[in-house]
Amino acid sequence: MTEAREPPDAAEAEQPTVAAFGRWLRQQREVRQLSRDEVVRATRLAPAVIDGLESGDTARMPPSGYVYGYLRTYAGALGLDADDVVLRWQEVEAAAAPPEAEFRAPVPLRTIAIGVAVAVAVLAATAALLLR
Repeated sequence: MTEAREPPDAAEAEQPTVAAFGRWLRQQREVRQLSRDEVVRATRLAPAVIDGLESGDTARMPPSGYVYGYLRTYAGALGLDADDVVLRWQEVEAAAAPPEAEFRAPVPLRTIAIGVAVAVAVLAATAALLLR
């Protein structure tokens, strides 16, 4: 198998991006002197899928549920280590993911019960005053 990892640019080493990943895929194909159409024939993937993977544009990427399989197929056609390609994609996904929401502890049931009891008492007192 051909080694898939090459030294990235300094900027790409700091923060992997979808655009950098797409450029890397295209460069790997071009280094092997394969045209897009040759990869399409070898993988049986639609040209739009290959274009989407290589574009670096998230709007053109295939649906996320398919990306791992497509990347494995693409890697196999180029002679790359499929696990390495998927790992690179996972790094890009992790860098592009929004930060996780802060965890907030749930409100204890006792607090809710006290609030309900107070609301019922206020309503009962209001009703008693109005019905006099």
